[in-house]
Amino acid sequence: MLKVGLTGGIGSGKSEVSARLDERGAVVIDADKIAREVVEPGTPGLAAVVAEFGADVLLPSGALDREKVGKIVFADPERLAALNAIVHPLVGERMQELMDAAPAGAVVVYDVPLLAENGLAPMYDEVVVVDAPEETQLDRLTSRRGMTEEDARARMAAQASREERRAVATHLIDNSGTLDDLRTQVDALWDALTRRAAS
Repeated sequence: MLKVGLTGGIGSGKSEVSARLDERGAVVIDADKIAREVVEPGTPGLAAVVAEFGADVLLPSGALDREKVGKIVFADPERLAALNAIVHPLVGERMQELMDAAPAGAVVVYDVPLLAENGLAPMYDEVVVVDAPEETQLDRLTSRRGMTEEDARARMAAQASREERRAVATHLIDNSGTLDDLRTQVDALWDALTRRAAS
C-alpha cells in the first residue's frame, strides 16, 4: 500500500485532482467529507460542537450551520483551535478505519486540506501539493463559490502559505493553467505513483 497525502490551498483545485485520481483507481479518503460526517445530526461530534459554540450554530433542521461556524472560527485562531480539537481526532479515527479496509497494494490518497498546517507530511510515503497563485485562488473563490473577497482572504490567511505547502511536496501540481493541463499532470502523477506502489 502506498500512502499519498494530497493537499492544496482553498481554491487551488485540489478537489479536481482528487476526483481525477479516484477515476484512475486510487482509494481516495477525503478528510473534508469525513469532517462533515462526524458532525452530522445525532453524532457525538455535533453534540461536542454545540457544547463548545452554543445551539445558535445549528440550522432549524438540527444540522450544523457550517457557514456560521466558518465565520466564527476563521476570524479567531483560538476558536478555530477549539473546533479542530473536537473534529480532528474523530476524523483521524474514521480515516484509520477506511485505510484498514483498503486492499493490499492500493494507492491510498488522503485528501487533507490542512496537511502542512498540522505537520502531517511525515505520515505519508508521498505528498502531492496542488499549487495555484493566490490571485487565481481568490478569483475562483469569489467567482465560483460566491465568497466575498473579505471571506476568501480570511480563509486563505488561516491556511499555510504557498511556500509552506510547497516545502513538504514530493510532487507539485501547477494548477494555474487549463483543465487539460491539469489532467495531463495528474495522469503523469498517477503513473509515477503506481510505479512506486508496485516496486
